Amino acid sequence: MENRTFGRMGRTVGVVGLGAWQLGADWGEVSEADAHATLQAAVDAGVTFIDTADVYGDGRSEQIIGSFIKDKPQLTVATKMGRRVAQEPGNYTLDNFRAWTDRSRANLGVDTLDLVQLHCPPTPVFSTDAVYDALDTLVQEKRIRAYGVSVEKVDEALAAIARPGTASVQIILNAFRLKPLERVLPAAAEAGVGIIARVPLASGLLSGRYDEKTTFAENDHRNYNRHGEAFDVGETFSGVDFATGLEAVSRLRPLVPEGFTMAQFALRWVLDQSGVTVVIPGARNPEQARGNAAVADLPPLSDEARETVRAVYDELIRPQVHDKW
Repeated sequence: MENRTFGRMGRTVGVVGLGAWQLGADWGEVSEADAHATLQAAVDAGVTFIDTADVYGDGRSEQIIGSFIKDKPQLTVATKMGRRVAQEPGNYTLDNFRAWTDRSRANLGVDTLDLVQLHCPPTPVFSTDAVYDALDTLVQEKRIRAYGVSVEKVDEALAAIARPGTASVQIILNAFRLKPLERVLPAAAEAGVGIIARVPLASGLLSGRYDEKTTFAENDHRNYNRHGEAFDVGETFSGVDFATGLEAVSRLRPLVPEGFTMAQFALRWVLDQSGVTVVIPGARNPEQARGNAAVADLPPLSDEARETVRAVYDELIRPQVHDKW
């Protein structure tokens, strides 16, 4: 698998990673055995970067990953913190950071966390000096090796990139979310900040597996967060109306090259964007994990395909999402 480097962190990872939200069983049941099989399939296929969070399954995802990585020092595990408390800027303190990272260290079974990201905190947190001082202290105390941020908005990403200790920015980037291409990716590349592209399949919309008859489980955010009832609506289908997303996929489907699946087309589009360090699709089973990882070996998309993605975005998607995040 092709490798790319987090410049400020000095760590190289495979370009296709694994997002582990689903291993927490927050949107459909995943057994521990199935989770381990999925992790193993991903690693066997060349994945070296796994992204999780302390809130996924309230620690279950971290614990499963922790039991898996004991004899695998080649893996980089990134986790996130801050969503287990009320989303108030005053909660982002050094004492809380120590407690949160200590919990994640225990869940993952490690002395030092590879990468800890602030998990889409309130916007003022990104411009608070004391927050970055506290994160620097965690590095000095060897609780963490590096820190980054997960963001909802472009301006939040740019504020974090401007801080010299920020190693990574995790942001929604897919064929339905083109705004980060304008300023975030160029700024990150210039600063040596890694870009972790999340929600690359728009919560599965870009997999091409859904239609107007598709339903989702009661505990699946694609059911209960359609309008942002539980958290930022941009995390569900990238903020795109389901019917509009289906129409966009129908227009993109003819562009899928022979030998690609629709999901692989969508992931390859992300990898083709200059400045992306790693893309983190989720996988619920070994077959999906292998299919995602195989994208790294597929050729870049044609100019025609990229231009059509832009045209479909401009016509159908831009009016719904571009100015919101």
